[in-house]
Amino acid sequence: MTATTDGPAGAAKLSATTAGHPDRTTPAPDQVLAAARRAAERSVEHLLGRQDEQGWWKGDLATNVTMDAEDLLLRQFLGIQDPETTRAAALFIRGEQLGDGTWNTFYGGPSDLSATIEAYVALRLAGDAPDEPHMARAASWIREQGGIAAARVFTRIWLALFGWWKWDDLPELPPELMFLPSWVPLNIYDFGCWARQTIVPLTIVSAKRPVRPAPFALDELHTDPARPNPPRKLAPAASWDGLFQRLDKGLHLYHKVAPRPLRRIAMNVAARWIVERQENDGCWGGIQPPAVYSLIALHLLGYDLEHPVMKAGLASLDRFAVHREDGARMVEACQSPVWDTCLATIALVDGGLRPDHPALVKATDWMLAEEITRPGDWSVRKPELAPGGWAFEFHNDNYPDIDDTAEVVLALRRVRHPDPARVEAAIERGVRWNLGMQSRNGAWGAFDADNTSSFPNRLPFCDFGEVIDPPSADVTGHVVEMLAVEGRAQHPRTQRGIEWLLAEQEACGAWFGRWGVNYVYGTGSVVPALVAAGLPAAHPSIRRAVEWLESVQNDDGGWGEDLRSYREEKWIGHGESTASQTAWALLALLAAGRRDSVAVSRGVTWLTEAQQADGSWDEPYFTGTGFPWDFSINYHLYRQVFPLTALGRYVYGDPFADRTGAAQGV
Repeated sequence: MTATTDGPAGAAKLSATTAGHPDRTTPAPDQVLAAARRAAERSVEHLLGRQDEQGWWKGDLATNVTMDAEDLLLRQFLGIQDPETTRAAALFIRGEQLGDGTWNTFYGGPSDLSATIEAYVALRLAGDAPDEPHMARAASWIREQGGIAAARVFTRIWLALFGWWKWDDLPELPPELMFLPSWVPLNIYDFGCWARQTIVPLTIVSAKRPVRPAPFALDELHTDPARPNPPRKLAPAASWDGLFQRLDKGLHLYHKVAPRPLRRIAMNVAARWIVERQENDGCWGGIQPPAVYSLIALHLLGYDLEHPVMKAGLASLDRFAVHREDGARMVEACQSPVWDTCLATIALVDGGLRPDHPALVKATDWMLAEEITRPGDWSVRKPELAPGGWAFEFHNDNYPDIDDTAEVVLALRRVRHPDPARVEAAIERGVRWNLGMQSRNGAWGAFDADNTSSFPNRLPFCDFGEVIDPPSADVTGHVVEMLAVEGRAQHPRTQRGIEWLLAEQEACGAWFGRWGVNYVYGTGSVVPALVAAGLPAAHPSIRRAVEWLESVQNDDGGWGEDLRSYREEKWIGHGESTASQTAWALLALLAAGRRDSVAVSRGVTWLTEAQQADGSWDEPYFTGTGFPWDFSINYHLYRQVFPLTALGRYVYGDPFADRTGAAQGV
């Protein structure tokens, strides 16, 4: 089965040699195997060459221009802008502009209003005049879409900092939120950790309502400059939206009468919470949004720019900058060294590198040193659980995550280290912590257990993406796979995870991908886990998943899925073939015993033919997910590690097949 010609552009390009006759044009099995072995060898060499001397790997993490625009807005607000940074950031932002004058949030995606507004304002700060053609096109499109009034809340907050939007026309976020105990709805621990770290400093900003002098007006971005925020009808009072809209109106009234001593105490509690969670390198949570808002909030409370907390925070943001050869400066929203390193380790071992290779030993030493052995915010809900996990970033001890911990354990288990007792102890702590972070429904979220309240998403303030951290199929799949490899497939917690996964399978046979795009990622994560845990290839769920993957294979032999699958059903399983998504599909099919199938042969052939001369793959498409649809990621190392893992398992088999009882055929 192939992608349909009315799917995404190019997704169903018919190959002159393969269209309609994949079984006649696929190379002979021995040729496919030989090509896969050569490709794996080249990929191993390429990946080894990218390792840092300290032992880690890290690819660029590309998102969208709002990171760069907000960096310039922050510097303008704090009064620390400098010509070189402004020039380099503007060069990058201009380079991402589309032909119609807009900006999108992922490669090949539709224009995005908030991203276009923020990019436009940043370029005006950089000196681009509103009557220049590229600026005029952007402003015209913004007005057509409803102007600033139609932008997301976060965009309007940035504009309010300079008087380009009224604070009264923004949802209220009182710092007294800090007083709510963890068992009360809408307390800060009801939010996912990324939202929590952003909301706490924003409560200070919301209370202070600062306005810096605007260097220019933005009348050209309003549909009617005389009425920049036309009144909107409230939702019915009996609806959830209507209830929370009226709650917000009540909070606006409270802002006018809030007792000053109480508000001052609340802001100080929030400030202490922020400072206590600053990491050793100066960042907050290893991600951009909490860092920029924490710096603004603390500055509003009197922290000057020379204060150690402020200096360290600003320095950490500078380390998120990637300087390109053309002089452009791209700001990463986050950095992913732990994730990249464990995935690279898995890929190298599965791709044929000997387990005691010095590069793998060095990577293991680095990962062991990154283990987090102190409690973090997760312990609010799990106070009795001993720590022992890994985070995603260089520094994020407050928020180890379940997904990274599972994959690090799988990586450590593959390496033959000279100090096996040290490795075993770390693995045991990681397994114990992951088991303890299981949610009540039997599955696993990314950072917290049972972070499933429906209330935070209903707040008028929360229109910027996912703000809670419920369990997902991809994270649960990785944990189940890890537990199976560790000999705990029959553990009651593992069995509950398996039951949850089986119940979550879509009618089409796929699984939803929370942290990767999308159903191809979810299915590629779950099938190997279920097989590792002992489900036979003939199990109905495995067979349905296999049938679905084979049905959405592209005519060129690869797999791809566009990010629009998060919103539009017609895109599910459809998109231009990519190296990472082809690898995810192959990992599922190989686990399900389909190694000798035509689909696998064609997929492997696509990977070997798409490989570049240096052993790498190119992939402009975004296949990583921050928030489904709202925030998308291009992990530049995904295109290297996942194809190598898939090719390695095709050539050498699953390294843990014997100990987990992987399927031997269908």
